[in-house]
Amino acid sequence: MDIRHAKVTSPRIAEGIGEVTIVADGDLVTGIYFPGHWTKPDAAAFGPETDAASDPVIAGAVDQLRDYLRGERDTLDFATRADGNDFEKRVWAMLRGIPRGETMTYGQIAEQLGDRSLARVVGRAVGHNPLSIIVPCHRVVGADGSLTGYAGGLERKRFLLELEGALQDAGPTLF
Repeated sequence: MDIRHAKVTSPRIAEGIGEVTIVADGDLVTGIYFPGHWTKPDAAAFGPETDAASDPVIAGAVDQLRDYLRGERDTLDFATRADGNDFEKRVWAMLRGIPRGETMTYGQIAEQLGDRSLARVVGRAVGHNPLSIIVPCHRVVGADGSLTGYAGGLERKRFLLELEGALQDAGPTLF
């Protein structure tokens, strides 16, 4: 295992989402976290800090992320790995299927999993997504379309949905 991380801030990243911590293991990005992230693992799990520009995996992720935040790219397609239990992985796979510019509710995801009563469990899985933005958990909204429950903060969620043109579907923000 070659786990390391870099804290990244660029003008466009800072303007839209602030600083991010990108975690990599070998050739894979395994985490993107914000300061104050609700479900951020202990920093010791991130390995040593490295310079983003000198690490090809992290530098590639930063380049794509900057282009995405500039509106010059619709998808992020660098190699990733998300560690979680089987249920979380199923939910995260469904999140990847939510198209840019669209949103889904926790209940809709639970229905697709076969049981609408799983909405709260789906919310927990969404909140534990280690690959913010890449696995677009920001595209999940409350049953009434409100912006709720984003581990990176509702201001970031609002920014990302505005960037993607989905905010008109998201309803009022509760913050």
